[in-house]
Amino acid sequence: MDELASRISEWIRGRVKKASAKGVVVGMSGGLDSTVTAVLCKKAFPDTTLGLILPCFSAEEDVEHARMVAKKFGIETKEIELSNIFKFFLNTLEEREYDADLKRGGEINIAVANLKPRLRMVCLYYFANKLNYLVVGTGNKSERSIGYFTKYGDGAADILPLGDLLKTEERKLAEELDIPKEIIEKMPSAGLWEGQTDESEIGMNYDELDKIILAMERGNFSDCDPKLVARVKQMMEASKHKREKITVFKKSYLFS
Repeated sequence: MDELASRISEWIRGRVKKASAKGVVVGMSGGLDSTVTAVLCKKAFPDTTLGLILPCFSAEEDVEHARMVAKKFGIETKEIELSNIFKFFLNTLEEREYDADLKRGGEINIAVANLKPRLRMVCLYYFANKLNYLVVGTGNKSERSIGYFTKYGDGAADILPLGDLLKTEERKLAEELDIPKEIIEKMPSAGLWEGQTDESEIGMNYDELDKIILAMERGNFSDCDPKLVARVKQMMEASKHKREKITVFKKSYLFS
């Protein structure tokens, strides 16, 4: 895994150099994905890595974990509280006083929840433009395979260092990078609403998901739960538009 960390960091340096950029900016949420990504970025660019801590009605524990990681690894950070901006923006969109409770009537308002990662991405690209940095995404292969990310939110980035690593592989890399144990063992959550967890939304744990993804690649599902396989396939199909380039009308269609 030491070799993997070095190869990923070298890849980050290469992509930034190719873009004639000076460094990288990464969102730090206090979760495993962003922590591993930020530490790899710091290895690649010791002096020009900027971590943005962007709480938006976030759990205080998540913010504290992000600060802890920044301090341990010497990552320069800027903290911007987005809660009031989020609420003002939401009230403006709705043209009425609209609270930030995403569980009205017991139903989760996904359109409202997705404003959070989209607001954060606005901040990341602002500083990337200002500093001539690249925005580094934090998504892994497990989540991207099934579309578990917000389009033009946390799914937007210039480069994606963990995009070919399954969550289970990422955990092993985190141990090699000396990521704090409480972050490695923390229940994965996008923090979009109180009590939200990734695995409850996905409908299975990451070990099961990664097992199915590998089974798909090998073409052998003999050791997998058929119901979970069907669920993963459905999520992959429904989220195709998130992973593909924007569909463009071709004039050649007129003559075919």
